[in-house]
Amino acid sequence: MTKLASLMPPTLIPLSIACALTAQATAQETSMAHKGETAITFEARSGETVDAYEGSFTVPENRQADASRMLTLKYVRFPATGKAKGTPTIYLAGGPGGSGINAAKHQRFPLFMAMREFGDVIAFDQRGTGVSNDLPECRTSQTISTTTPISDEDYVTAHRAALQECLDFLKNEGIDPHGYTTNESVADLNDLRQHLSAEKINLWGISYGSHLSLAALKQIDDHLNRVVIMAIEGLDQTVKQPARADQYFDRLQAAINTVPEAKAKFPDVKALIKRVLDRLEAEPLMLSVPTRSGETVPYLLQKRTMQQFTSALVADPTRAAIILNVYAALDAGITEPLVGLMQRAVDPTDDAISFPVMHILMDVASGSSQQRRDMLATQAKTSLLGLQTNMSAILETVDPSLDLGETFRAPPVSDVPVLLLSGTLDGRTYPESAQEATVGLSNRETVMIKYGGHNSFMLTPKVTKTIQAFMRGQTVDGRTITVELPDFTSFPGR
Repeated sequence: MTKLASLMPPTLIPLSIACALTAQATAQETSMAHKGETAITFEARSGETVDAYEGSFTVPENRQADASRMLTLKYVRFPATGKAKGTPTIYLAGGPGGSGINAAKHQRFPLFMAMREFGDVIAFDQRGTGVSNDLPECRTSQTISTTTPISDEDYVTAHRAALQECLDFLKNEGIDPHGYTTNESVADLNDLRQHLSAEKINLWGISYGSHLSLAALKQIDDHLNRVVIMAIEGLDQTVKQPARADQYFDRLQAAINTVPEAKAKFPDVKALIKRVLDRLEAEPLMLSVPTRSGETVPYLLQKRTMQQFTSALVADPTRAAIILNVYAALDAGITEPLVGLMQRAVDPTDDAISFPVMHILMDVASGSSQQRRDMLATQAKTSLLGLQTNMSAILETVDPSLDLGETFRAPPVSDVPVLLLSGTLDGRTYPESAQEATVGLSNRETVMIKYGGHNSFMLTPKVTKTIQAFMRGQTVDGRTITVELPDFTSFPGR
């Protein structure tokens, strides 16, 4: 399988949080370690360092199975800097499959430091992620040709066969696929809470981390103090609505129209995308893609793959600008920007289907109801991106025993204070979906980030200040934070 790589930009808009970086440690920073913890010096990618603790605890892989194998889950704890002990805050990365510890090393490091005002901050690697991952790679015998056309039907058939092959492989390796569910991860959070000797915890999550947080609000809300979630993915929203993606493009167009130069270049984004996709559907495009070894190999770009690229890139406005310029170039018969994207995103020499195990199992387990699958299939017939936003859409019914069911997917009902942060230009998780997913939260507050995308934590200090205000018990409901739009007129890399 040609694999889409992470297309996150190397940097976001720099954020200076002087109070977080210069906060002087209190006596709590030198408090005794919890059982099994080791004192470390944690170094961020920026070169900044901070005293921290590295810890771990063990959990069953599948709590519903007898004699389940045990997993070791690891975390980094940043001691509180506030005057009071406070409540521990656990960071939950997205994906599923993202590493909380790795997130703390990059752009969000200042926010990790700022959150220490309210108690210890835990960068947690969930089961199957980062340094908590002991899962083997699942590489199958199924292949997808990179040089000859493959129908959507054959593509689906091959991937379903590959998942079944992967499930059999995992079982032969002594790994229980039923252990990789959001319910098990909620139980892990409760075990981590007890490991930290905390009566309650705060949760701070993004994307899949919000999905996990919503499940925790259903199952362990008695042990939750406050919850901050961004890029909200509801419990029945693992597969995104194709119609909502079309509505996103309408919002993107409205934003583009506020900049005369951008409007002149992209007067009708949806028409541009449709023209290029229709052309690829009628005649796939053969490209010559340079590889890391220096050779140039052929790669046949079909409509489906272009839809997948688009789904990945529209998550944030900065990346949406990249894909729009690629579309504009293709519309003019220019392939160089696309080839540059291909070099970063795929391995054109690899046609084997492989799966990121934790990611696919978590998504398949959360699943969709039959009613929702029928709705999505209907929407996909007329939408720009179809069902290419989530691989799990075609894999959910391979093994029905993996599905957590309708009880899991019902929205949470809770009075725990919850802050919802949504970007108006988030092309993956949509503001209206966030409101639907949290309708049962009686104590929710909503903050809209105008022109923000899927990853908006570090776009402006106002986001950090808003989170801090919420954590202090101040009302922030109804706030709108406006961030700058990227330059939509430049080609990628220029």
